[in-house]
Amino acid sequence: MATTVQTSTRTYTSLRAAWIPMFALCLAFFVEMVDNTLLTIALPTIGRDLGSGTTALQWVTGAYSLTFGGLLLTAGSIADRFGRRRVLLVGLVAFGAISLAVLAVSSTGELIAVRAALGVAAAAMAPITNSLVFRLFSDTALRMRAMTVMIVVGMSGFVLGPVLGGTMLAHVGWEWLLLVNAPIALIAWVGVRVGVQPDHTDDLTDDRLDLPAAVLSILAIGLGCYTLTSGIDHGWVSASTMGAAAGSVLALGLFIWRELRTPQPMLDLRIFADGTVRGAAIAQIATSIAMAGVMFGLILHFQYAYGWSPMKAGLANLPLILTMVLGTPVSEHLVKRFGHRFACVIGAVLLGGSMAGLAWGVGHGYLAIAVFMVTLTIGLRTVMIIGAVALIGAMEENRTSMGAALNDTAQEVGTSVGTAVVGTLIAALVTTSLPAGVWSGDLVESFFHGERIAYAVLAVVVGVIALWGASTLTDSRETDEHQ
Repeated sequence: MATTVQTSTRTYTSLRAAWIPMFALCLAFFVEMVDNTLLTIALPTIGRDLGSGTTALQWVTGAYSLTFGGLLLTAGSIADRFGRRRVLLVGLVAFGAISLAVLAVSSTGELIAVRAALGVAAAAMAPITNSLVFRLFSDTALRMRAMTVMIVVGMSGFVLGPVLGGTMLAHVGWEWLLLVNAPIALIAWVGVRVGVQPDHTDDLTDDRLDLPAAVLSILAIGLGCYTLTSGIDHGWVSASTMGAAAGSVLALGLFIWRELRTPQPMLDLRIFADGTVRGAAIAQIATSIAMAGVMFGLILHFQYAYGWSPMKAGLANLPLILTMVLGTPVSEHLVKRFGHRFACVIGAVLLGGSMAGLAWGVGHGYLAIAVFMVTLTIGLRTVMIIGAVALIGAMEENRTSMGAALNDTAQEVGTSVGTAVVGTLIAALVTTSLPAGVWSGDLVESFFHGERIAYAVLAVVVGVIALWGASTLTDSRETDEHQ
């Protein structure tokens, strides 16, 4: 499958030359990622202001992730048909406008509706930002570096959300955590409008939009993510969890049946016969399981077991961000020296080994944790960048947004699984309700024991899945799978 950018589309010869579109696309990606975690720190304040119960507060954050994850494939499909730049501009306008709607919120239900709508707008942005960054450059090394920048920006937004939220709450009301999206979206809109050329018609597909498949994909992914959330909150054999699981499996089965029979599928399932596509998607699931599991566990570890403030707990994650930024030469050297497959195997070993290291390190102080955060991040960025570049590059030229959507969907599924594994094991092994304030020594030790088991389980799960994905990649030493 071809990956060469059409000559009718402008490409850049350096990251510096592309600074306007790169800045705009990174800003768009940052704001949609930071919104995943920004409100987490404000939930107690929101609960007091709006009189919200625990379940309602969970939906304040859950509504965003469910609509976001469920609509990624549909948004990628729409962008490949109607224009990536056009859909991204619409998504930015919607994201900014919906954020302003928080001024009219007077109940938890209204806030949940705003968050769900923001998830819809974010889904129209996420796969397209990655697809457009990939298409700004024809040089494969530049593509890898551009994707590295995007991944670093996105992960920084995810990690910094609680820190930024805690800092803002010290000075302004919680509504500003959403209001700030509007000017950011406006700046990104201007940058995309100025710096990114409209799609050429040759780069788009003229297939009609497969609406039944879109609905089924939304149900399959959305109910699947909800199943994992419900399992933590209500139990794995509860009616809501079992019902959501059954609905997700049914929707997935119907989606596969539909896509195998329609002449113009939204997602041509034959692409998974390509080892590059299949392996990259599987490997991306592993990276997100690891990242979500570590983030979820360490947020509890730093804030509850150590008693650190939200800002200090956020700063404790700096080894993740710094390694993401400074580790570029390592990842590039691994790819050039060993090729995609073996570099990804090395990354998979680092992922599994680091999770096992954290299982030991949680009881041995912050320095031990920080060391394994560094090795984990080297593995993460190596697998994530290889997976993203390979998956998008393996798609036909008029399906790059769908490739990016597959990449993001795999990560969203992995995030749900990682959070569910750690959350379930902590609830089962420690306590279903984590008390505020200073913990007793017995509770801290019990929590460390639960963490050790959770990270040991994740070490096996992540290692096996990542190695499985890596095994089907090519031995190319380029940063693009198909030349």
